[in-house]
Amino acid sequence: MGAAFEVYNEQGYGLAEEIYQECLEIELELRGIAFRSKQELTCYYKGRELKKKYVPDLFVFGCLVVELKAVTALAPEHEAQLMNYLRLTRQPVGYLINFGHKDTLE
Repeated sequence: MGAAFEVYNEQGYGLAEEIYQECLEIELELRGIAFRSKQELTCYYKGRELKKKYVPDLFVFGCLVVELKAVTALAPEHEAQLMNYLRLTRQPVGYLINFGHKDTLE
């Protein structure tokens, strides 16, 4: 989260999500934090692997799903999206980070 705050402090709000993603990737790299960008994650149904893969914005430390947004306000469907991805991929932790809110990182 410190890396995300640094990006927000440096860039402010109102830019495209892709810009924030690239900035966050640079910040994670500068901090020596292991991550993968747009890595396919396997989804399961009743113990069986699905053909459909989920591709989160970032996958940090091999277990943390990070979904980025650049919207004026997070909506319930954004949180639901992350929760569904966590459930389907069986990942324990996820962050939903919004760079689009004025005056603060959500």
